[in-house]
Amino acid sequence: MFSGVRVWCTQEKNGLRDFALAQCKVAVVLAVAHFGNTYDPSYPRNDNHNPPMFWLVNALLAIGTFLTWTWKASSTGRDGSTTPRVVCLGREQTEEWKGWMQWGFIFYHYYRVYPVYNFIRVFVSAYVWMTGFGNFLYFDKKGDFSVERFVSMIIRINYFPLLLSYFLTVPLELYYVVPLHTTGFVMTMITCFIGLQFEKKLGMSYWKSRIGAVALCGAVLVAFYETSAVNFLKFFSDEYFFRFQADKYSAWMGMATGLLWGKVGEYMNWAHGFENDQRRSLASVAQFSVGAALIAFWYIPFGSISDKYTYNPLHPYVFVFAVIGWLMVRNSTRYLTECHSTLLEFLGRNTLETYVLQFHLFMCHNVQFIPVIIPGSDKDGSATMKFLNMLLCGSVFLTLAVWARKITVATQLSVVDLVKRARGTVVPEPVKAAPDEEMVELTNVGDESKGIPEG
Repeated sequence: MFSGVRVWCTQEKNGLRDFALAQCKVAVVLAVAHFGNTYDPSYPRNDNHNPPMFWLVNALLAIGTFLTWTWKASSTGRDGSTTPRVVCLGREQTEEWKGWMQWGFIFYHYYRVYPVYNFIRVFVSAYVWMTGFGNFLYFDKKGDFSVERFVSMIIRINYFPLLLSYFLTVPLELYYVVPLHTTGFVMTMITCFIGLQFEKKLGMSYWKSRIGAVALCGAVLVAFYETSAVNFLKFFSDEYFFRFQADKYSAWMGMATGLLWGKVGEYMNWAHGFENDQRRSLASVAQFSVGAALIAFWYIPFGSISDKYTYNPLHPYVFVFAVIGWLMVRNSTRYLTECHSTLLEFLGRNTLETYVLQFHLFMCHNVQFIPVIIPGSDKDGSATMKFLNMLLCGSVFLTLAVWARKITVATQLSVVDLVKRARGTVVPEPVKAAPDEEMVELTNVGDESKGIPEG
């Protein structure tokens, strides 16, 4: 009994101490972000329109991707079989995907590359799709609907952006991705809980209960977004009215995909399980071809539309073709499925913090200006000096974002630890982040109105 009390007291001390220490560090990040956001000299971001530089930095990223390309053999099956188990969209590949999309978002903002707007919209929706997808897999597998899980994810998604919004006195609309993903997380948690209750309380089979819950969620979304009820969003702002409609079904589509993901896994192990067999090559070619056709189906009639006001109303219904198409192409061979870029994986692990801090450090004055640190790198400066200025700002920005992520995770874990003890749960060891925790570190970009970036 006394040993249990001793553990409890030690954890309480560590939990409170870790929380207090994390808040001191947060204060430093907020101070630097405030300094960066108000920094001058600077020049309007629209004067930094430079598509060639956008493609150059993407070429540099491609080189970095090649140099950090890593192969990781598939693990064996849990049933004791020695046959490797092919995993599509594993942790490393998910982070990689988030990493290169985030790179595109940030430099799309920085260099004002208007023609890629529709692609950025797809990237945005892919992130929201991942919210429904990743959290569905977690809740359906773990059945963890605890207060701790809810608090953990709410803190992870919201804590740092809310502090930035409050202390930098910027509208939360600037970080509209935060309420988008928070809503997606809560919606997925409720849907999975209902599905489990259908199975336990009504005696429904697994498939009937989960399909019923996902269908019910879809019906609620249609009843809200396809009727005048959607005008409720205007109560908050016209910006949220647009943003939530732009991704009104993205998280739901992610949930539906997660529901079918077990079947996808079975297919992947079948398609990539043949050793030195012609069927393996045929399956890869067929998968690649279908994936490329889906991407083309999105781009030719929809993605190629130059007027964003014409494209935007169509986007919520068609983006998923590009997302599924990309996943099919990216995993069209066993080698591609087992490989990833460690550079892109690193970038993907810090997307929430790079998303919110880009507005105040990589750019400034709420993302509307470009800071000039190196003399001669203003809007009329040489390309070389402007590139060096971008590298310097980017280095400071990325370093602080990585640190901010560690601080936020420390806050998240300490708060969850305190919640567990408040509820009478004794934790014998310090809480460690679960592999699934980072599934919702999702980001995207915004529109020009009210100083909110396009996307």
